[in-house]
Amino acid sequence: MPPTPPQPLLAARGLVVGYGLPVCPPVDLAVRPGEVLAVVGANGTGKSTLLRTLLGHLEPLGGHAELLGVEVDPRSVEVRAAVAQDLGDDAFFPALTVREHLLLTCYGHRVTGASDVVDGLLEEFGLLERSAALPAALSSGQRRRLLLAAALARPRSLLVLDEPEQRLDVGMRKHLVERLAEEREAGGAVLLATHDPAVVTGAATGVLHIGEAEVRTLGRDAGAAAVAAL
Repeated sequence: MPPTPPQPLLAARGLVVGYGLPVCPPVDLAVRPGEVLAVVGANGTGKSTLLRTLLGHLEPLGGHAELLGVEVDPRSVEVRAAVAQDLGDDAFFPALTVREHLLLTCYGHRVTGASDVVDGLLEEFGLLERSAALPAALSSGQRRRLLLAAALARPRSLLVLDEPEQRLDVGMRKHLVERLAEEREAGGAVLLATHDPAVVTGAATGVLHIGEAEVRTLGRDAGAAAVAAL
């Protein structure tokens, strides 16, 4: 008999998302350890709204979502400890430097050897020379790299990213794909919305395509083709 798959870290059944009115058809999904689920679709089809609803930032209009086996509650200590996220919001403390932002994340999550972890992330994301800069002095791409570094600075069971390739140059996009593949191979779970076919083919184990009339589960190659056709 084939081995029983692990229980989903995140699951949704008939989930309806939107702002008063639905923005896409009902969604069923499951994300397990060692899986990277890519959510794809045209602009305006509800990808970001879906992620925010799954994380409990927005109330669902219908259906049900569970995180760690219970109804999603972003105030839960267990949820905040398990989920790292980068939803593209430039939510920085204006008086803290790049390095101080990363140190604060590490200290808040009791990361051992925080200083060394931060040094490694600064180098990895090309921010060493900007480590003493304030957020307002960073370029758009540098701010995105800081958001990604902060999400990766802390322990997590689930990583949720909203179009993480946006504002990244070609080299950093390639590194992002490698990082997501490493997360998957280490047994982590990833849910991300993306417009980049390379992210789908290089890292995803499954694809959820959101259209105006239906939500479909696709294989990786078909998912990449659907992204390329947008």
